[in-house]
Amino acid sequence: MSIENRVKDIKEDLDFFEDELQKYEYIIDLGKKLDSLDDEYKVPAHIVHGCTSQVWLICEEKDGKLYFKGTSDAIIVKGLVYMILKIFSDSTIEELKDADMDIVYQLELNEVITPNRQSGIIGMIKKIKEYALKA
Repeated sequence: MSIENRVKDIKEDLDFFEDELQKYEYIIDLGKKLDSLDDEYKVPAHIVHGCTSQVWLICEEKDGKLYFKGTSDAIIVKGLVYMILKIFSDSTIEELKDADMDIVYQLELNEVITPNRQSGIIGMIKKIKEYALKA
């Protein structure tokens, strides 16, 4: 499935909820599904810059695709990390290099989360693109 289709699926899920509070709660629930990240990966090399909370993101290449794992120390951000991982994991390097940075607006998250959290999402996408460029 393409990155664009994954964004579309998550947008449809978010659009199901009528108000911002319901969307916020849904994002928090997504964070509870996030796999834990071993402490050995919570090092400065894996930190995402631009986030107000701490976010760690790691990458693994397998069969020409990149897979990501990550976590945060803030519950709402864990949900955002979950969404970003769902969108970008299992993508080719070329797909990741060409990925749109405007996901915050495509998902209309700018209506739900603060500008600082929006910057954090952009920081995560930048980190993913860095991993793709190094792969």
